[in-house]
Amino acid sequence: MAELVDTYAQRTRQVGRQAGISALNVVDFAESRKTSASARAAEEAALLIDAAPSGAVLIVLDERGKSFNTAEFAGIIKKELESGTQDLVFAVGGPDGHAPEIRKNARYMVSFGHMTWPHMLARVLLAEQIYRVVTILVNHPYHRD
Repeated sequence: MAELVDTYAQRTRQVGRQAGISALNVVDFAESRKTSASARAAEEAALLIDAAPSGAVLIVLDERGKSFNTAEFAGIIKKELESGTQDLVFAVGGPDGHAPEIRKNARYMVSFGHMTWPHMLARVLLAEQIYRVVTILVNHPYHRD
């Protein structure tokens, strides 16, 4: 799964330059060892907030979020790029989900459906969708309606 994420990230970097995207970084955090779910989620939230560039737009993957089709998701990314957003942070939660402060600070909460996905599968799905969005933005034939 990590290899798939890397493959889509590399493709995004290559095609993304045409859309004004200069980087795609994947940052991992060790799973919290706190004893309660809320403490683990809070610790992970603090790590994420500290790692995010100042002024970044936070897009949280969360089962409580809105489901978008790919064209709608591309529209969100396009809108952010056109408005001058420099950094987008896509947050995939740990096993206990996101802390309330992460959801509160998110500009967008995105759901990949009501099912619960393992962290690594969610990352693969997200990496592929980011690549797909970039191909839509540059009129590459990867995405077909």
